[in-house]
Amino acid sequence: MRSTFRSLRHRDFRLYWSSMLVSNIGTWMQQITQLWLVLVVLDGGARATGVTLGLQFVPFLLVAPFGGLLADRLPKRKLLIFTNGFLGVVGLVLGVLTLAGVAQIWHVYVLAFLLGAGKALDNPARQAFVSELVGPEDLPNAIALNSTSFNAARLIGPALAGLLIHAIGTGWVFVINAVTFASPIIALIILRYRPVVAPSDQDAGGSALNRLRASVTYVRGRPDLLMVMLIIFGLGTFGMNFELTMALMATEVYGKGAGEYGILGSILAIGTLSGALLAARRKYPRRRLIVGGAVVFGALQIVAALMPTYVLFAIALVPLGLITMTVLVSANTYVQTTVPQNVRGRVLALYMMILMGGKPVGAPVVGGVADAFGAQWSFIGGGVLTIVFAMVALLYIAPKSGIVVRPRFRPRPGLTVVDLPKRPGRRLKSDPDADAGPQAA
Repeated sequence: MRSTFRSLRHRDFRLYWSSMLVSNIGTWMQQITQLWLVLVVLDGGARATGVTLGLQFVPFLLVAPFGGLLADRLPKRKLLIFTNGFLGVVGLVLGVLTLAGVAQIWHVYVLAFLLGAGKALDNPARQAFVSELVGPEDLPNAIALNSTSFNAARLIGPALAGLLIHAIGTGWVFVINAVTFASPIIALIILRYRPVVAPSDQDAGGSALNRLRASVTYVRGRPDLLMVMLIIFGLGTFGMNFELTMALMATEVYGKGAGEYGILGSILAIGTLSGALLAARRKYPRRRLIVGGAVVFGALQIVAALMPTYVLFAIALVPLGLITMTVLVSANTYVQTTVPQNVRGRVLALYMMILMGGKPVGAPVVGGVADAFGAQWSFIGGGVLTIVFAMVALLYIAPKSGIVVRPRFRPRPGLTVVDLPKRPGRRLKSDPDADAGPQAA
């Protein structure tokens, strides 16, 4: 147990982690309530709900690259104070409109886009900021605990949102979320840490476009990263539309209301929280876990969609949540621990673009499939497509990148990942150590 939470011995990380837990609870409340507002209160239907979810992730394609640039160039603490304040204002505006009784679907669309823009600016800095609060030996653990905070909030937030929607209405839930952003702002102000500066990056010349192009070139020279990112694209675009698909399953398949819908989110979080805690005990991420985990995720999602009752569906969400977080934490940790500090913000921005940026395509497609064929098919389709992307990465990218994946059947079924001697990867001109870092298989 001590090894699981070892990063919390750092005072600044402990303060930051606990403040983000409060904020993340509010964020999950907002996420659930926003979709409920469109689906039920404003009677927008599955397609409008999918568009809302998609618009929230469009900025990850448009804004996230600049968020990565800012994370590499500006003090991360000041950037995070700004982004948290902006996100709080967006939640407050939606709350005021809803309480005034004038909220319309197009209002939600606009504010969902702005919310996504704030998250796209915030996320690269927030991810990279962790490495400034703990030492290199504790970084994998800190990344996993960051996910634990997010998923502990997922355990609390959806259920709390469902109860509050029933008790006080959607508008006040948005206001409460806005207030929770004060927690990380206060924590960021009182941190004692000394910022980490990457001299080679700070002195690097060139336009923003050239610096973004350099980060893309770096990733292209890392076939191991390409394989991981393709798997994550399939998972994020088609598999992880849980807010939408669980709402559709709860209302259309099982005939449940807001309370039961919120409970599903919390039950899923039991699995994701367990996955994050298990990940915190691993010293280094393994690519075999990312590949095999994506395939298992797809299979479990198909099984969950076929559950005949609400209770069995809820139970099936626990292992689905566990494998989801196992894959995500392993992929995120692999990226952060194998990418140098001075380009980490930009590479993380590319990673988040791939993870979240596909949702503007995936969420409307999932909503359209649900409208045309039923909610269960949206769940099944997401699982099938996740498996397809994992197999494409396994069969086509892995061999070309010098990564050999061999199936084994004894003593137990599994995958063995072996790194062949590889060609030197491309380097950023401003980064002589760009290829440094552990290459965990």
